[in-house]
Amino acid sequence: MESNSGWLLPHSCRIDADPAAENAADILKAQLTARGFSVKSCTPAQVCLHLDEDLPRDGYAIETDGDCLTLKASGMRGWIYAIGLLLRRIVPCKGGAQVINDLTGVYTPYKAIRGHQLGYRPTPNTYDAWHLSDYRSYYLDLMFFGVNTIEHIPYQSGHSERNRLMQYDEEDFLVATAKDMDALDLDLSLWFPNVTEETDAQAAARHDALYARLPRLDAVMIPGSDPGDLPVDALLRRVKAISKMLKKRHPQAKLWVSAQQPHNQPGWRSDFIRMIREMPPEIDGVVMGPNHAYPLPKLREFVPKALPIRFYPDITHNVRCEYPVHYKIDNWHFAFSTGLSRECTNPRPMEFAMLHEETARDVCGSVSYSEGITDDVNKMLWSDLDYFGRKPYREVLLDYARLFFYGADAEAIADAIHGLEINWIDDPAENDDIETTHAMFEALRAQYPFLMKNWRFVQLLLRADCDLLLRQRRRFEMKLIKRAEKALRSKGVNAAIKLLETPFPPAYLALREEIETLCAFLFEAIGLQTDIARYGAENPERGAILETIDLPITDRAWLLQKLRNESDPAAAQAYFAFNRDGDGEVFYSVALHGIFIAGKRQDGEFYLNARGDSVRENNGSLPTALQIAYDHFTFFYETDRLRAGCDYRLRLFVKERGLPPETRFHLWANGKPLYSGPLYGGAADPAYDARFCPPGYRSVCYKIPGARLPSGRLRLSMEEPTIGVQLAALRLEVLA
Repeated sequence: MESNSGWLLPHSCRIDADPAAENAADILKAQLTARGFSVKSCTPAQVCLHLDEDLPRDGYAIETDGDCLTLKASGMRGWIYAIGLLLRRIVPCKGGAQVINDLTGVYTPYKAIRGHQLGYRPTPNTYDAWHLSDYRSYYLDLMFFGVNTIEHIPYQSGHSERNRLMQYDEEDFLVATAKDMDALDLDLSLWFPNVTEETDAQAAARHDALYARLPRLDAVMIPGSDPGDLPVDALLRRVKAISKMLKKRHPQAKLWVSAQQPHNQPGWRSDFIRMIREMPPEIDGVVMGPNHAYPLPKLREFVPKALPIRFYPDITHNVRCEYPVHYKIDNWHFAFSTGLSRECTNPRPMEFAMLHEETARDVCGSVSYSEGITDDVNKMLWSDLDYFGRKPYREVLLDYARLFFYGADAEAIADAIHGLEINWIDDPAENDDIETTHAMFEALRAQYPFLMKNWRFVQLLLRADCDLLLRQRRRFEMKLIKRAEKALRSKGVNAAIKLLETPFPPAYLALREEIETLCAFLFEAIGLQTDIARYGAENPERGAILETIDLPITDRAWLLQKLRNESDPAAAQAYFAFNRDGDGEVFYSVALHGIFIAGKRQDGEFYLNARGDSVRENNGSLPTALQIAYDHFTFFYETDRLRAGCDYRLRLFVKERGLPPETRFHLWANGKPLYSGPLYGGAADPAYDARFCPPGYRSVCYKIPGARLPSGRLRLSMEEPTIGVQLAALRLEVLA
């Protein structure tokens, strides 16, 4: 239980004669008014804003004297932080608000840089639909959790095409919002990638034209790639040209270079470290981000101590990213990666609190990657940890609930948000917590109807609905598949097809319809783009869950497609058995079985290329066993379930792609070479592939002599050091 420590009465506020204090008082009054209070500037004071020039710019102090609460700061930024903490610790009581903790103390930040990227461009799932007022409001929300930096994005290559949602020119918008940021004393950073085709003079001129328009600019971050791939020497020349323009227009601004390695330049990372160790005066710090040249501890070891490292964590994406869901074990179930895709609403307080603790010692702070409001909880959590340092993530969730859902039960909301992260453990068909979490949100909706006008609550409810829908569909279809296989044996192919065509029950359809309703509300309320045609999403993986939520998450659609073209029950049975071990056979799938083999995780920093959310690929032709491709330079597999001394065929199921001629694939069985040559090089099996492999996939076969398997144990390893392999599954088939 939270302790009561005083009262914040709704009728009075006193301020020092300082313009920043007056503006901060207006913010406090507006926030309290939004919570149902009527606040007037009069005495006696219950809240006092006091100027204390001895406090650091990012710090503040709170004092209590009887029924007076004094917020001290040296400027606008500090007062906003103090107001934020106050608003996070009040609850309704007797027509006023009760402060639940003793807030007395002096507060200074743990990290110097605390920010997020809020780029106004065509790609986000939300920001491109916003007005300037939406940005101003969101700046305050973030500052209430200690943010001091917002990173914006100018044109990436000349004038990019605006989508139908964008009401402003990108750089006109940037200039306007820079003025708003300056009024709040927020640092403005730019993520400004290189354009490979430009000359250094052209790049410098483009930068200079923008810098001249900005009333404020505190930092520029230039990524090493993604996009803008330049060799390191060329990158340094470009940085020098840009730095000259930056310092001319904004002498105090810092220039950061991100150690993001171009995929087509293997030696780039060592060249980058050589450049950084020479300490070019134009470079003020190094950024650690996606596609990193080195893991963070190694980068910190290589970069001179005099240069700070800023973290660029991706807290937005779930798959095909730097920190996928369950990044320690990479076991997010394919049903979720298919139905929810890369950018759904994704509160991950446990994981990101853990990631923050793992990385904090090596960085001076962070500016996260973000593409909209789907990561809203993660942004507030990360900012709070950057300001206060290590603390239980539940405390942040409680603050989040009290600030944004004022008047509702903060404990219940924190539990429900935490439940969304728990929902993603294991197969949704087997996770009963999904039902519990959904019931929590339904109870909150019933008890506090006003929450249904709050976009933050509605997007969390939407996630709970989507999780439940995936669970219900998966359980329903898995039962149909079992019944259909049984009917196939006794009644034939048509009976199996009829069972697989069973329509969804009314309760499922009602839940699906509610998802549509919530998505419509979220587009109107905050601009969340959950589909392409109606709401303007750029593509399915940009938060457009309505494009992916109905995609196949069992083999029902695949089986129907196969059975409708198959009249022989015996041949049809092979499709039901595709992802199972056969007599004398062993089947392994990345999607179905994960990447821990014999209790050991795969080596290195591999990439799980989830394909289930591809509308083009997962159209009924993609079995669930092939929905994830493992992408890395090495892979190992081990089993002891083979027949001792028998010959086997090893069949690899691989994702096709263009193969440069220099690829070299090496395959070992129990430590002895099995194949060495061009990728993949084994025997093709077109007839098999026509039956079982969807477009874009194929199988390739190798023979393992029985002499290699005297005990029935196989240790298999493979390597391709240039582009790696994309392995989706393998089958070991005993040969007669």
